[in-house]
Amino acid sequence: MISRVDHVAIAVKDYDKALSFFTEVLGAIPGSSAKDPGLKYYWENFCLGDLSRLELITPTESGSFLDNFLKDKPGGVHHVTLQTASIQMAKEALEKNNIPYFGFNDYGSVWKELFIHPKYAFGVLLQIAEFKADDWIAPSARMPENTRWKLDKAEDGIELKFAHPGGGTVKISLDRAEARHLLNELKQALE
Repeated sequence: MISRVDHVAIAVKDYDKALSFFTEVLGAIPGSSAKDPGLKYYWENFCLGDLSRLELITPTESGSFLDNFLKDKPGGVHHVTLQTASIQMAKEALEKNNIPYFGFNDYGSVWKELFIHPKYAFGVLLQIAEFKADDWIAPSARMPENTRWKLDKAEDGIELKFAHPGGGTVKISLDRAEARHLLNELKQALE
């Protein structure tokens, strides 16, 4: 039912300070973002390294759903987002096991989501969502469309870069001996 953990959402009062910390200190790469006037908050996704992602969320005005969460603290982990191939299957599994959910939204092929309250998920707010991960991350953190791998010559061997099914890329560096070994195994596999 669950493909993977997609990201951890961190709610913050001081967005500029958090943005500086995650981008300038930790090297996070900004991705998609939007302001939601109805819920009175702003969100932005970030890539860290090859496959890790986080989301910063912050209130934009008084009356945001984040007000109570941030009332006595400058920030904290708000929720964990789990990716599913089928939100319908996720709903059915939860219903079959008498696990209540709330906040179901269907935005067509772009995004479908539901939430499980922390009292039913061992103290963690879970968001389960159906989406294509590459749609939400920066172009510099993913492979070009219809490209599944890239090979670059390195000083002492090669660097292989692969598109990851969960979005983003995975890099593997091989020295010359490892590259030759891989080449031999590829030749044998193709015979």
